[in-house]
Amino acid sequence: MANEEIKFTHKGLCFSANGKRERMSRPTSTYHEVARDIPVFAEPDVLVVGGGPAGTAAAIAAGRLDANVMLLERYNHLGGLSTGGLVIWIDRMTDWSGKRVIAGIATDFFDRLATEAVMGPSAVEWGSRDEATAEYWRRRAAAFKGVVTFSPTIDPEELKTLSMQMTLEQNVRLIFHAWAVASIVEDGVVRGVIFESKEGRQAIRSKIVIDTTGDADLLARAGLSFESDIDKQDIHHCINTPFLIGGVDMECWLAFREEQQMGFSAFVEEGRKSLEIFEKPECSWRNDVALFLGPRLSGYSGLNLEDLAEVEIRSRKLAVENLNFYRQHAPGFEKAFLMLGAPQIGVRHTRRLLGKRKVTRTQWDEGKVWDDEIGVSTSLSPNFPNISVPYGSLLPEGLDGILGAGRHIACDASSHSFLREIPQCWMTGQAAGIAAALAVEHSKQPREVEPYLIQRELIRQGAYLSPSIEKLLNSRVI
Repeated sequence: MANEEIKFTHKGLCFSANGKRERMSRPTSTYHEVARDIPVFAEPDVLVVGGGPAGTAAAIAAGRLDANVMLLERYNHLGGLSTGGLVIWIDRMTDWSGKRVIAGIATDFFDRLATEAVMGPSAVEWGSRDEATAEYWRRRAAAFKGVVTFSPTIDPEELKTLSMQMTLEQNVRLIFHAWAVASIVEDGVVRGVIFESKEGRQAIRSKIVIDTTGDADLLARAGLSFESDIDKQDIHHCINTPFLIGGVDMECWLAFREEQQMGFSAFVEEGRKSLEIFEKPECSWRNDVALFLGPRLSGYSGLNLEDLAEVEIRSRKLAVENLNFYRQHAPGFEKAFLMLGAPQIGVRHTRRLLGKRKVTRTQWDEGKVWDDEIGVSTSLSPNFPNISVPYGSLLPEGLDGILGAGRHIACDASSHSFLREIPQCWMTGQAAGIAAALAVEHSKQPREVEPYLIQRELIRQGAYLSPSIEKLLNSRVI
């Protein structure tokens, strides 16, 4: 099969000129579901819903404080988009000076991943502006604006295994193949969730819930309002299913791309003429595997069932078309084959919670450091200082007993372009897990937990906070 052209047909689909199908009209009738008592499955202290980067970090962090933690996940693995979604290029964790600002559990992951499972610059190269070094790593998506950054690419299976191991080490109870469908809300406080599985409909009661679904599903089903505006100039609202192509020689491809400018330009021009969407490969953790993070599709909603199905169909079609083209025309791809289409669709944005505090574009210019900071993100450009992320961005307005972490934290559309990334999800997830465990320990609601207690534990767990925050913590008499 590797040397034959892969065919793709799907009858009965009519795409419009822009490649998007019209949604079908739906019936207006309803069905009355009879009320019933459902069994309670478990009663943990902290329930984390969604085992992506944020949820995994939250469960580990809460477990480190000896909380009784349960993690509910719909797939058969942890890591979410960083593993099953094949977003295995992990965006910048160092700032423009080379300092690692997204640390804590993020550091723990990379300290424990096998050397052969990671491709990226060594710590001594972070922040380097040496032209040759930056050029080498630019080709491998780890240098931007002439600066080498810690932006590694990882083996998704290794990270799946490590994520599971690190949660189990903290005695987290993992429940896979289960989908939370509703929040249990009593007197304005979330007391747990209702979920569906092969066992049917059941409930989990908990003291604190952490919504790390990525789409704020539990918060939405509790009746809260959200922001959903997008930045049309950014890819943060696009959806697609990434894919891996095996049997390649990436060094051969890189040499062609960088050293044969005329040939490469002709190749790109032909690709754009021949394909509906032409996509360029990225290096992976191995020389014989190419990573395709696109084609990125706009105009779809990650909350609409028909859109999700159509994106999967189009992504598969486009993956096959790109594979065939590369195999026929690209040096290094002569023996390529479709190794894996991501089991998990790549939704980047749906809802953003309305929180007690919010990261905004104005903050980039101000260099604002929040007094309740729970993490620091590198900025999009050396023109801006690091971005302080407040605890209040995890606290939904109008509801107690629940925290939101991951790509749906409170921020504007511009800031979402980077706060949705894998490292930032590890960062906010770790903070949410600590806050939830402290809330249980002190019998308080999450919004009542003193930020300095969260900050102190974040530092203890290896996270990075702004120097001014660390100075305040060191001066505080506990």
